[in-house]
Amino acid sequence: MPLTVPGAQGYAEAAGDLVARYEQIPFTEKHRAVLPWIPAAPADVLDLGAGTGADAAWLAAQGHRVLAVEPVPALRDAGRALHRASPLEWLDDSLPDLRAVLATGRRFDLVMITAVWMHLDAEEHRVAMPIVASLLHTRGVLTMSLRHGPVPAGRRMFEVGAAEAVALAGRHGLQEKVCRRVASVQPANRAAGVSWTQLAFMKEA
Repeated sequence: MPLTVPGAQGYAEAAGDLVARYEQIPFTEKHRAVLPWIPAAPADVLDLGAGTGADAAWLAAQGHRVLAVEPVPALRDAGRALHRASPLEWLDDSLPDLRAVLATGRRFDLVMITAVWMHLDAEEHRVAMPIVASLLHTRGVLTMSLRHGPVPAGRRMFEVGAAEAVALAGRHGLQEKVCRRVASVQPANRAAGVSWTQLAFMKEA
């Protein structure tokens, strides 16, 4: 996929710095609010916007089968190198359309959208949510994190309220289980006033 993915703006240029930052954040700290909703292993997991694969590799180490989706080659290549011993499957694709993911015909027990949803505008949200819902098994779980705070230079970001995300998910059969505002686990972001809303949804029967 060419680097014309709007939401990926600025990530290739910052990849050198981001690789180290992504790899330093423990999964259990980043996702503390939604940990109880992570399915028991082995489960089929889709990590959308996987970055360097830090989360995906952690999940694979727990015994999950993980498809890591990342549109930025610099991050995807770094992830492959860093986690070469992990049984991750990598795919070049992006929200909102997820054409390559849909082409696999697969469904998942867990879909994770971490620090990605704020890169999509309202129309892209409306396109993406039914597609994401269609990728979940019944009683599958979607986790999301919504970023709040100043936008880094060179990035494309939109402020997304939790109520908006919950309402949109509900229209596509995803029932809210967790909605919690938390401070950033990264000291620099926390100092800059960045916070997150962590969300978990379950696909209704």
